[in-house]
Amino acid sequence: MTTHKKIRKAVFPVAGLGTRFLPATKAIPKELLPIVDRPLIQYAVEEAREAGIEQMIFVTGRGKTAIVEHFDMAYELEATMSARGKDMSALDATRATPGDIITVRQQVPLGLGHAIWCARAIVGDEPFAILLPDEMMIGTPGCMAQMVEAYNAVGGNLISVLEVPREEVSSYGVIDPGATLENFGGALTEVRGLVEKPPVAEAPSNKIISGRYILQPEVMRTLENQEKGAGGEIQLTDAMARMIGTQPFHAVTFAGDRYDCGSKVGFVEATLALALAREDMGAEVRAMAERLLRA
Repeated sequence: MTTHKKIRKAVFPVAGLGTRFLPATKAIPKELLPIVDRPLIQYAVEEAREAGIEQMIFVTGRGKTAIVEHFDMAYELEATMSARGKDMSALDATRATPGDIITVRQQVPLGLGHAIWCARAIVGDEPFAILLPDEMMIGTPGCMAQMVEAYNAVGGNLISVLEVPREEVSSYGVIDPGATLENFGGALTEVRGLVEKPPVAEAPSNKIISGRYILQPEVMRTLENQEKGAGGEIQLTDAMARMIGTQPFHAVTFAGDRYDCGSKVGFVEATLALALAREDMGAEVRAMAERLLRA
């Protein structure tokens, strides 16, 4: 049985300005906006930890220091809560041990590919994960845990995909699928190509790229010489497309729910869905929603 290098590191591109959510994001990073009672970035970090990832690499920009502080110790808060006998469990998932979280700065917003490249010195010569916090993936196990399981079997590069109605494919990056690995129950598919926002009639499939990646370190060298693509930015999709055929490349069809929290409607949907699923508030939220719908 082939042993593949363990996925120990994950990159979180969090340098974006969050302009879709202004004025809320004028002083607060978009990644700290709460879904019920946890900020968006915390869901992504917890997903990575569940998958066995040990080091979180935040690619930040100006005004994003609060993201790191969220995972730091809050001595005054914790001391006050402890003295008053308050339940401290809500803070447990926000604590990081030394070395768990590292930040690098993307000084110029040149695209997702450039943000990933900014983490090259920390990633080194190891395969690594990428999680886009805007893409909220809820499942049991989580999306990254499903991908790590597949990676341990086949190695190489992997991306998460979801099937969408055919008429929606022109809004996304789409894979050109090859053979399906039957021993994975149809969830693992060979990737022969990547097409960015194809016309519906020309789309090679209805499987869209959905914000989770496991990539080999060679992608950093590809990105180093990458020319600007769509939108005048350095695109990660372009770099991945150049690696197809030189290394194994597969897509994992995520078994779970995805919420596009980069849009206001998706953000509200995620908040409502997670609130409804909570034992401590689900019934009340459902009654409230039904009441509002009757109004």
